[in-house]
Amino acid sequence: MQYVSTRGQAPVLGFEDVLLAGLARDGGLYVPQSWPQFSADDIRAMRGLPYSEIAVRVMLPFLGGAIAEDEFRAIVKDAYATFDHAAVTPLVQLDQSNWVLELFHGPTLAFKDVALQLLGRLFDHVLAKRGERVTIVGATSGDTGSAAIEACRDRQNVDIFILHPKGRTSEVQRRQMTSVLSDNVHNVALHGTFDDCQDLVKAMFNDVAFRDRMGLSAVNSINWARIMAQIVYYFTAAVALGAPDRKVAFTVPTGNFGNVYAAYGARSMGLPIEKLVVGSNSNDILARFFASGTMSAAPVVPTLSPSMDIQISSNFERLLFDLLGRDGAAVTASMNRFRAEGKFEVTEAQLAQALAIFAGHRVDEAGTMATVEEVWKTSGYLLDPHTAVGVASARAAGLPADVATVILATAHPAKFPDAVEKATGHRPDLPPRLSDLYVREERLSELPNDLGAVQAFVAERARAAKEAA
Repeated sequence: MQYVSTRGQAPVLGFEDVLLAGLARDGGLYVPQSWPQFSADDIRAMRGLPYSEIAVRVMLPFLGGAIAEDEFRAIVKDAYATFDHAAVTPLVQLDQSNWVLELFHGPTLAFKDVALQLLGRLFDHVLAKRGERVTIVGATSGDTGSAAIEACRDRQNVDIFILHPKGRTSEVQRRQMTSVLSDNVHNVALHGTFDDCQDLVKAMFNDVAFRDRMGLSAVNSINWARIMAQIVYYFTAAVALGAPDRKVAFTVPTGNFGNVYAAYGARSMGLPIEKLVVGSNSNDILARFFASGTMSAAPVVPTLSPSMDIQISSNFERLLFDLLGRDGAAVTASMNRFRAEGKFEVTEAQLAQALAIFAGHRVDEAGTMATVEEVWKTSGYLLDPHTAVGVASARAAGLPADVATVILATAHPAKFPDAVEKATGHRPDLPPRLSDLYVREERLSELPNDLGAVQAFVAERARAAKEAA
């Protein structure tokens, strides 16, 4: 298995190098040169298997022999032993044709744990084998940061720096990051938006001299291994509902496009998926693209679903690569135009190709709150605001009744207690293991939206840099 950059100018790499590289050296994102294929019989054979075993079957082809199967199986089992539910990502039925896929049973109560608990262990395995150290830098709109920190805390070969937009995460999200006091963990509250945080991370990777001196690596969904791990739960959910012999669709609340791109990956591998519905909040750049064929940025608006408060959907570049015929030069031209002008377009034929698989829907604040309230009243089930965007989008999509629609529940409602209580009158409790979160000591640094200031902060604290010096 080899990996190529969406911009066509970076070296072709194997799995271990892609894991450690994160962003490609030409500024692109790595994708498989070709997708592994699973037949209908291969998918049927997954029925009744535990999550970790399906995960090994789905992900093993992506490793290209870099990790022995028995070693990988042990890593996978260890990663998912950290989850509170035996099924890891259980399904809950909402009504006749809609199910919620609960992705929040990991250590930090968000879907990012599914990939990052594995990613932290993969880093450990590969770095120990190579005798190397890395400096992880990442941007978070709320959930990636805490999941990455939890996965990387106290690891000997990793220093981790997470940038979050000051005042634009929920208190639970912030505290889950800033209350981790491990020496290798560094939290930065940036004076800016998530897109500013993401831009600074990309700029650090694109500064090749700095990247090499610091040994930079990534845990954001620009890292291919994140996508690989997320592909698994699309297989487990579909198989549990009768695939490949039953029609299944997925509705994904997303801002950065990584989670729904993983569904696209599962479909590309042979999992029969009828439709992928992209749920957007008021920051609806993705919904607008699927309506018009134009990707056009607008100012970020703070919402009740802050993890989707994004106007630069980094992972969309991976889909664009396919829509443009895997032409790296064409992708580069589109992304350069987006950076210069804030927009780019695809042709009618390319949009039609996307709409054969995807649909987009926008849910505003009132719609989000109304959905949380209505689902609580009719079923007694609490939705966090992001999952509510997914539920409302699934209903708006108007899929046939014989299609089992799976809505991704991306966060535990207790991560957003104020919004949930306002909608339902019921304040969700944190699990007992997090019951003292509000009184834990916090540690963070505030920095301006300035590349030089952030690079200096990283350089001063990264052990990999000190050893290289």
